[in-house]
Amino acid sequence: MNPEKTDLVLIEQRGAVLHLTLNGGETGNALATPMCVALAEALESVNGRTDVHCVVLRGNGRHFCTGGNVKDMHSGADLMQGATEEVLEGLRRYLHRITLAMQAVEVPVIAAINGSAIGAGLDLAMMCDLRIAVKDARMAESFLRLGLISGIGGAWFLIRAVGLAKAMEMTLTSQFHTADEALQMGLINRVVEAEELDNVVDELARSIAAAPPKALRLAKRLVRQAATSDLSQALETAGSVQAILLCGAEHKTAVRAFLTSTD
Repeated sequence: MNPEKTDLVLIEQRGAVLHLTLNGGETGNALATPMCVALAEALESVNGRTDVHCVVLRGNGRHFCTGGNVKDMHSGADLMQGATEEVLEGLRRYLHRITLAMQAVEVPVIAAINGSAIGAGLDLAMMCDLRIAVKDARMAESFLRLGLISGIGGAWFLIRAVGLAKAMEMTLTSQFHTADEALQMGLINRVVEAEELDNVVDELARSIAAAPPKALRLAKRLVRQAATSDLSQALETAGSVQAILLCGAEHKTAVRAFLTSTD
């Protein structure tokens, strides 16, 4: 299919995989207000597209996403304009909308990190379920360099990915990390050569999208909930979900297909 083009996000569906490309390469795909709106709208549309079983998020140009626009910060423009309460409302309306939209997506989301993922850009990648990065990618939770903290919820995601101690170190030092370092600390799932990124991500996305769609959505939900549940809650949820799936037509069809393929 041909890409749908909004000003700042390219949307292309290939089979059951929806590809979203941040299209603000001249600003490093910075999360200014128009980019926030375009991305949030694209994410909010996913659950209504029943033929979409997986989403891939990538950046256009040399970067994945460099976070906030420092020039806007300097001039007091965009999200940084106004009194404290006005800025807070802007953060809620634009940045937090992305966070909540990403968390609400029912299908798996893969971040194809083609370059720098800095500040809120790293946080955006952390919101995705899986992260594949090129060897030359650089990542940093760099807010303190600018006298800021993550206003998009980065601390919540970072702790769950790398643990409290490493999340604290990344936050307090603003240190830049290579893709190999990010892999070692559990920040990303895989490192690939730049020329391999598209093929590796596409193959992974197609493999995920081939799973039975109802079970796929419930599996993602179950893992997310288990991360914040105690064992008794996790068991109750797992039992309820499994009972629904065992009694459903999708499971029976998958079993028949499996037995046929092994004959």
